[in-house]
Amino acid sequence: MAATQNLSDSDQSSVNDQSASNRSGNRSLRVAEKERRKNEAEDPFVLALKYFSDVEAGTPVLGNDELEKNLVQVEKVAYSQGLPPEAVSIMLEFAMSLRMGTSPCVRVLKCLIPASVVPQEAVVRAVVWLSVGKMPISTQVLFIKWVLTVFDMIDAKDQLRAIYGFIFNFVTDENLCPFICHLLYLLTQKESVRVFRVRKLLELQSKLGRQPFLLHLLSLYKVFCPELVTLSIPSRMKSGFRNHISPWQSALIAVQKRNGLQGASSMSLVTNKDKTNPRKRKHCHLEFPALIPALNKEAQSEQSSSRRMVPLVELHSFAQLLENMHRIELPAQMGSLLGSSLALQYLDCVQDESALLRLNFWLGYAFHEEFLFCGDGGPSQTSEEALQFLNKLLSAQHFLQEGFSSSEVFLYKFLNVWDGSLLRPQILGLLSNIPVVPSSQIRRLLFEPLMQLFFTSSLFFKCGLMECLNNMLLKWLTWHSIYALEDDLDISLNSHTSINMTLSGFKDSVMELIHFVGRLASVGLQLEGCHCLLLSFVLDFYETVCDTFLKYGLPLIVMPPAGVFYPALFATDPVSVDRLAYIMHRYKVNLTSAKSQEKVTEQAFHISRQTFREFNHYVVVMVNCLWNSRMFHPGMGVQLGEELLLKSNVPQYGSSFDLVHHPAFMSYAVNFHQKCWPEKKDMDLNSIKHSKPWTWYLEYLFTQGYDGLKHFVQSNISWQLKADDGQVDAQQR
Repeated sequence: MAATQNLSDSDQSSVNDQSASNRSGNRSLRVAEKERRKNEAEDPFVLALKYFSDVEAGTPVLGNDELEKNLVQVEKVAYSQGLPPEAVSIMLEFAMSLRMGTSPCVRVLKCLIPASVVPQEAVVRAVVWLSVGKMPISTQVLFIKWVLTVFDMIDAKDQLRAIYGFIFNFVTDENLCPFICHLLYLLTQKESVRVFRVRKLLELQSKLGRQPFLLHLLSLYKVFCPELVTLSIPSRMKSGFRNHISPWQSALIAVQKRNGLQGASSMSLVTNKDKTNPRKRKHCHLEFPALIPALNKEAQSEQSSSRRMVPLVELHSFAQLLENMHRIELPAQMGSLLGSSLALQYLDCVQDESALLRLNFWLGYAFHEEFLFCGDGGPSQTSEEALQFLNKLLSAQHFLQEGFSSSEVFLYKFLNVWDGSLLRPQILGLLSNIPVVPSSQIRRLLFEPLMQLFFTSSLFFKCGLMECLNNMLLKWLTWHSIYALEDDLDISLNSHTSINMTLSGFKDSVMELIHFVGRLASVGLQLEGCHCLLLSFVLDFYETVCDTFLKYGLPLIVMPPAGVFYPALFATDPVSVDRLAYIMHRYKVNLTSAKSQEKVTEQAFHISRQTFREFNHYVVVMVNCLWNSRMFHPGMGVQLGEELLLKSNVPQYGSSFDLVHHPAFMSYAVNFHQKCWPEKKDMDLNSIKHSKPWTWYLEYLFTQGYDGLKHFVQSNISWQLKADDGQVDAQQR
């Protein structure tokens, strides 16, 4: 009993100790909370926000030291670490309500640097304040510029789209019109397009002229409702919305740089980030934003389940994408489409023109800010960010099998200032994806800047450019073969654009490109001493050119220039000679097919006599050079005086480039001779050309993998053995 009493006393003591500990802990929490509130109350920034939240209308500005002190405190925080969402709401409401007049309004707007996101409700209330009519027009313009600058940082867009008609009313103001059109462009959905709005924009166009900002907004309207916009939109327009150097741009970059990833959470990439280097400079324009819904959760919950829009971020498989294909909600930041494979599949399947228009606008702005007019160091200081950006863009273009119009516009400008080394693989990759350029513009836009780079660059740049132009031609020909209409009168060059070109115009552009590469290759081979690497890339190009008719259905055949043909024929490596033979064989197959179609069909194209003349001349030169040992005979294209040839002391100079004595095949001839006559000490290569050894030697060459040479010989040369002396008698077919 005593033991029980002692145990009970012990338990009671333990409970009392625990209760005392809890009371002590609660007291510590209350003290800490009280201290925190006290410190917060004494925080100058919190006091400043309270001042601007509670200040009454009509408070004087002149001589108001309290206003100056609090405004300086807000500016200090804004420019150092950015304003939190609550602070943005308070300061924006203070500025737009004009409680203290217009003088502090501009200063407050210029310091609205968000640290993370901008509350949509604050922007909506600020837009409503525009209708009061007391604000100067310059301040209204400044506010719209701020909205455009932080548009991708607004946490949702549904309420802004709900007041689309209210915003549209400001389009009639000539000073606000360019900026309002820009904002409407970003907010427009199919339900936003109405007949009266189209009429109003057309009236403004008749009043102001064909302004780019009006045309771009009308082009978006036409995508959604083509039956309402009968206006013909130019296929290539100037940049619709000017890139106004806003006072917030550099400050935003500085704040995001200081805050690291936390300061730019809404603009973060889904691409790889280097987490080991937190001080690494981050540019939001070179980053693909993460997929975030355009509607906030409250707005989504209000929608009925039958017509609920499904954000792309909620889809994780292609099967889910197919199930919700017609209920996809596009993200608030269109650049995030390029960072998601499902988003790219959506673009490829649905071919949403409005999404492509907005995506091109986002890309154009990124290119403009970070490559063309980068005021804080340019891509040289952000090579890693630029590299990731362009690689991701190239990956998206390869997936879609076509380029973006904004990339095309960027390249036309960038080529004029490019040094040929900065991000070379990526720039050449983008260049190979541009659509067909009209022949009237291709020289100015492409040929002139590329020619300057080519002739002043290294061998490796020349090879890279040749590969780029070959890929460009391949894509052009592929587009033609896929999108050509049955009547062969009109072709669409890009399934996502309205660019149309007649077949004649397309042929002119392709011919201009082929002739341009021929000129580059001829001079480039001379400058580089007919380097085998450059010659290989040149022959790659002409392997594409020789099959334009049969493989791609384009009624065009262009022969290579002499500056390409002869370096390949006299090359010291057998692969180049073999590839030239294959190219000439394919030219013959294409010409023969075209000639036969010309006789039996009415739609066949006419081949000029000059083309046949050039082909026949090249074939005669190759046969006489490689087979008949008549290299320097008159009419061969390569002519040397008899006296000069005798002075060279080269015996049998006419046979210097036949299949036995050609520098490219000399090693094979020596090896063949040693295998056929191992007992002979004196090597006589001419003995290979007698009787059956010649046939054996040809078979020996063909077994070495020189199929191009084999096809050329079989299609262009017939030979037989003479019974009297065993010599080979060859005739051109």
